Amino acid sequence: MSEVQSDQSLPYSGVRVVEMTHMVMGPTCGMVLADLGAEVIKVEPITGDSTRNLRGSGAGFFSTFNRNKKSIAVDLKDPRGVEIVHKLLANADVFSENFKSGTVDKLGLGYSALCRLNPRLIYVSHKGFLPGPYDHRTALDEVVQMMGGLAYMTGPEGRPLRAGTSVNDIMGGMFGAIGAMAALAQRERTGRGQEVQSALFENNVFLVAQHMMQYAVTGQTAAPMPSRISAWAVYDVFSVKNGDQIFLAVVSDTQWALFCDAFGLDDLKADARIASNNQRVQAREWLMPRLRAHMEAFTAAEIGAIFERCGLPYAPITKPQDLFDDPHLLATDGLADVTLPSDASGAGKAVQTKTALLPLTLGGERLRLRAGPPSLGQDTQALLLELGYSSEDLRQLADAGIVKCQAAFSHDPSSPSANELASA
Repeated sequence: MSEVQSDQSLPYSGVRVVEMTHMVMGPTCGMVLADLGAEVIKVEPITGDSTRNLRGSGAGFFSTFNRNKKSIAVDLKDPRGVEIVHKLLANADVFSENFKSGTVDKLGLGYSALCRLNPRLIYVSHKGFLPGPYDHRTALDEVVQMMGGLAYMTGPEGRPLRAGTSVNDIMGGMFGAIGAMAALAQRERTGRGQEVQSALFENNVFLVAQHMMQYAVTGQTAAPMPSRISAWAVYDVFSVKNGDQIFLAVVSDTQWALFCDAFGLDDLKADARIASNNQRVQAREWLMPRLRAHMEAFTAAEIGAIFERCGLPYAPITKPQDLFDDPHLLATDGLADVTLPSDASGAGKAVQTKTALLPLTLGGERLRLRAGPPSLGQDTQALLLELGYSSEDLRQLADAGIVKCQAAFSHDPSSPSANELASA
């Protein structure tokens, strides 16, 4: 293992993050920090994060965004549960939450309370909207895609369509992590923490900012992607032999010549009407049907091989599940083997699979998986012992339903002592 991949030398090794988040946005923030070496403690309700057992399109939420974390299950409706979280936060570096406004304040976990408890604490809030006229609204990824122009740009004219993944949740969580990193760096100079806010709506606006600027520069409304006037003549999905599809791009005059030579289109290469890219864009109405008919004689594999040999851009139309077997991801360690515990898989049983790592390298290596997503309360016992609770305290808290631990506590006086439990 290289030095950068050892736990102690990862960038945020030694940073403790306490996370009270659910769904995708907040957990993404914690996952990024955890992958970079932070100790991330996920505070869950006694019943567990609600995404642990989601079905349908949410079935992968918990198992994707909660790796490399610890889990402590605490009842925050009881003052003894809140006291446990206060003790965790007293020496923490980052607190991350994504509850509705007012919820954490009622628990004594709002920014004003926690900055008095721990002036060095970085407090990260993940919201639907930054403070302003909209901040009382309930936001979801799809809500902000609709009101933020992204759904308009994605779907055909008159048919707004959300993007095919949780783009704002994931990217909003990433911005929360970036904010936490910036605040940690500033704390090195000031010695004090601060509040960081990241929001779905503002994230979505950032995503469509290029289309806003397009309008400002040209005075023309940006057309939805399916009906846009492309900057390139050939930049489309083609239906080819055997009913397959493939995306092909020919974006320069040099590439056009290579494309024509490779596929026997000498007449088009010599046609002065389409000698330049801009001319080909203007000629798309008659040119594209001609190209589509010609390409139907080839299989997607044949076309891909030719495009690759010529250095031309192309892409197979891939389903997400196909990526588990992608040769590039497998060869570059872009996927890591992971075991999903039964209460984190959404399948009611343990699942052995692969998970996608952060899309970056440090020192030429991918950031490895150190731990799969945790079972509910798997670290409750160890963390409470670390905070100074005795084994008898743990038994009482567990019996009262204030905490949930994976291992039951015995009332047998010969049961392990706190030191024995801590070293187990």
